[in-house]
Amino acid sequence: ASPAALALPQAPEPPPLPAGPMRGPPQPGRPILAADPALLESGPYGPLPRISAEGRTPIRTYGRPFDRQDPRSKIGLVVGGLGINAAISEEAIARLPGGVALAFSPYAPQLPLLLDQARRKGMELLVALPLEPTGYPLNNPGDRALLTGNTEAQNEDRLAWVLSRFTGYVGAIGALGAMRGERYAAVSDRFGALQDALRSRGLLYIDPRPGARPPERAWGRAIDLVVDEPATRGEIELKLQALERLAQEKGAAIGYAGNVTPVVIDRLASWAGSLEARGFVLAPVTALRRAPDVAAAETVRAP
Repeated sequence: ASPAALALPQAPEPPPLPAGPMRGPPQPGRPILAADPALLESGPYGPLPRISAEGRTPIRTYGRPFDRQDPRSKIGLVVGGLGINAAISEEAIARLPGGVALAFSPYAPQLPLLLDQARRKGMELLVALPLEPTGYPLNNPGDRALLTGNTEAQNEDRLAWVLSRFTGYVGAIGALGAMRGERYAAVSDRFGALQDALRSRGLLYIDPRPGARPPERAWGRAIDLVVDEPATRGEIELKLQALERLAQEKGAAIGYAGNVTPVVIDRLASWAGSLEARGFVLAPVTALRRAPDVAAAETVRAP
């Protein structure tokens, strides 16, 4: 991605801290509700997610209901790049099935309407983390990106900014479009601290690097295949067939489309419409999460 192709808007104003009664987890067939005040705390740039006093997490509260005992091969799908182009984002929400997770850019200027539309369909929400990618600074993830050259305090501050852009999400994915934070993930102490921060807030982490090890210090999973590189009709269909084969072999697999486009939406919607007829089930990413493999495992509770 060239700098010209990633023209990022000015940082939007943070949303207000909502007020209202505590809400329980979503029920089957029901929309995912908006942010629960018990799962938020004030941060330097706006409300930040947290684990509630009684132990409820964003993963469980904002997750899409799913029968994890379903014997069919499970396929998860994350579509990124949401929010920058409102018209394409609305089309994605309207045409993609509710089991697809949507990753919204923290640089998106106006999100409330899009988020409400996604929640009404029961779609899980992720925040896209701008992490230093391969090819930085030519590949530029924006002025709020977490960088290997920053101090720990600077990256903590930037993470607080990113996590406060909107509310009601189940976790984060370490990607901004086609940039997947490879350079940041290669620095183990920085990458581990990021996972610790997400876990401490009850958030999952989706690693967008195909074939990467599952997150060691956060609830989550690594994706298995990028389905929109290249983003042509024929290649997307071939990648989706490969994703099905992986799900058959492993029991479950996750695909990632980094840049939402009309072609991506059309191919994914068509593919998903006949997925169950081929013996698969589209699963929300929260249902495919794995427990962190940390030394202090006794301190990690299931969300």
